[in-house]
Amino acid sequence: MTTHGYVSATTSVTGRAGWPGYAAAAWGFAFALPSFYWLAGGTAGVATTVAPSLGELLRDRVTWFIVVLGVTGFLKLVGGFLGLALIRRWGRRVDRLLQLAGWGAGVLLVWHGGLFLVQGLLVQSGVVGIAPDLLPVSRWYTYLWGPWFVVGGLSFILAARIHLRRMTDRRGGVAAGAIGGFGALGLSVAMLVAGIG
Repeated sequence: MTTHGYVSATTSVTGRAGWPGYAAAAWGFAFALPSFYWLAGGTAGVATTVAPSLGELLRDRVTWFIVVLGVTGFLKLVGGFLGLALIRRWGRRVDRLLQLAGWGAGVLLVWHGGLFLVQGLLVQSGVVGIAPDLLPVSRWYTYLWGPWFVVGGLSFILAARIHLRRMTDRRGGVAAGAIGGFGALGLSVAMLVAGIG
């Protein structure tokens, strides 16, 4: 039943169709755990699986890095809640916003995971050279972080597609999803070209 463009939040995807939303939620919540572990003072894994330079920033408790770590941990939690939100219909406005965010997150994650995989495979095959002390970190990006990002991104994209099918305003949902997906990709490419991130 709708009232002023809103529907009951209890209209959720049932059965097996809801699994991508649950997978995206689990991905976001699981991905937040290392951020909060490192934020709380733990250091295991950051230098060996992410970057030695970030391990130094964490050990030295550099303020700006701690703030960035907290913000990224929070954003990963938001991603978990986004996955859960995509399981339900909320009404035209909220559903459009969920399409924008779901496709934006999904495309961004698949893009970054793909970059990690391609760059890592080029390094592992010897086509691209890096400092020998960074080879172990490159393996983590190739065999863990790249696939991890791709799986998370695909979960968000599938959850957004299923959510879109259940929307009454599909045209608006498609437009919002396109803006989210292409916007995220364009922003990421621009940052890559500018040498940021």
